[in-house]
Amino acid sequence: MSTDSGRTAEPTETRNWFTRFLDTVEWLGNLLPHPVTLFALLATAMVFVSGLFGWLGVSVTDPRPGSEGASIEAVSLMNAEGVRMIFGNLVSNFVNFAPLGVVLVAMLGVGVAEKSGLLSAMVRSIVLNAPKHLVTVALVFAGVISNTASEMGYVVLVPLGGAIFLALDRHPLAGMAAAFAGVSGGYSANLLLGTIDPLLAGITTEAARLIDPEYEVFATANWYFMIISTFMITAVGSLVTIFIVEPKLGAYDDSRADPNVLDDSKMSPLTSDEKKGLAMAGLAMLGVIGLIAFLVVPEGGVLRDPAAPPGTGFIESSGPFFRSIVAWIFVFFLVTGFAYGKVVGTMKNDRDVIDGMASAIATLGLYIVLVFFAAQFVAFFGWTNLGLITAITGADFLQAIGLTGPLVFFFFIIMCGIVNLSLGSASAQWAVTAPIFVPMLMLIGYAPEVIQGAYRIGDSTTNIITPMMSYFGLILAWATRYDKKFGIGTLIATMLPYSIFYFISWTTLFFLWVFALGLPVGPGSPTYYTPA
Repeated sequence: MSTDSGRTAEPTETRNWFTRFLDTVEWLGNLLPHPVTLFALLATAMVFVSGLFGWLGVSVTDPRPGSEGASIEAVSLMNAEGVRMIFGNLVSNFVNFAPLGVVLVAMLGVGVAEKSGLLSAMVRSIVLNAPKHLVTVALVFAGVISNTASEMGYVVLVPLGGAIFLALDRHPLAGMAAAFAGVSGGYSANLLLGTIDPLLAGITTEAARLIDPEYEVFATANWYFMIISTFMITAVGSLVTIFIVEPKLGAYDDSRADPNVLDDSKMSPLTSDEKKGLAMAGLAMLGVIGLIAFLVVPEGGVLRDPAAPPGTGFIESSGPFFRSIVAWIFVFFLVTGFAYGKVVGTMKNDRDVIDGMASAIATLGLYIVLVFFAAQFVAFFGWTNLGLITAITGADFLQAIGLTGPLVFFFFIIMCGIVNLSLGSASAQWAVTAPIFVPMLMLIGYAPEVIQGAYRIGDSTTNIITPMMSYFGLILAWATRYDKKFGIGTLIATMLPYSIFYFISWTTLFFLWVFALGLPVGPGSPTYYTPA
């Protein structure tokens, strides 16, 4: 049912099966506690479950090489030794949790680039300089690229998308939808490494070490696949906007808009100083790239693996460069952000740089709290052996039903997408599911890097339709500026076509890239896991 202007009626005006489904999803999601509370409850539950399983004597046979015939038994934390482990390692569990340090270091650099205005100027430059008929493509592409700076796209680009389309006499909600689809639906795609890459890699490393204590997943683990995914997400998002979402919304009726937003919708083009700043940032970027080349290209480069045979590769995936990739993310954003800020006047001295770093860390307060409880849950899961027992039992089940081929990833991606409907944080969801599914799929022969890549598809494709995503309410608030009666159901219904087509196209690309073409998902990333 549509209004006279051709736009979808608000969800309360019709109660079809789809609206009832959306209401059910929202109701179920609202039943879940806050992610911090959820991890606290999971960690507490792990103590009681371990006591029960320990008392029952639950065990499985260890299938890992060199351990054939050995038994893995559930370890109880509900005894004197368990209590000593919990309280004695509370701090070390937190500070040694792999994702914590890498995110903090990366955000120090990103904070400088954001505080200087570089990130905002880059996004506006991409969108405002695009030919009119390519604005949609530029908007979706800019949304994907904005993920380099974590959540910057939600705050800057989504409202900018509405303003851009309104200025072009197009439906502003279609512009917001296109930007939202790029920022959130394409959250795991990018041309550059962003803060999400080391974050997920750290969690995957922790999970993989339940099977292989020496295994390490690098921030570049999915880089190749994410680069090609960027262009796929841009193309699909643009086509869905042009041929499905915009026609469905119809002509824009501004009678339901907040009058103030119509007056404030004019975009400011880049000033001459901002253009000079971007040019200076470009030169700074070339300088950083030149320094990296100097350190890794020569055979004796200090960031090459000195133990690797000569001529074995440009950069060794397990060498010093990839181990220091988070430090290079920090340097890249720090140098380019300061170069831009120095020209436009937002970075005058070291105090401004420090303020940028401090403001970035200040935004991570909730994340740090979440990590504290997530780290305890992951540690308890490992101590009790319940992670290994669950993984081995699940792997045995998959082998028993014959689901050990690539098709297992299809169901895994669907599962991740469904879980994401109720647990919208990428890191929170992966911290819960990785300790189960990474070891499980490793045991049937798949590498953690490929497993992580598949997870990112499921997580990203349903980001845009779950009310549990942390920025969903913010997007809804901005949408109501253009339509005062715009509701949650309407937003989900608007974004659902993106979710469907992203899932189909991205999953298809994954199977073609990994299994049909046999290409690695990242530098040095194996497809199959072979125990040492």
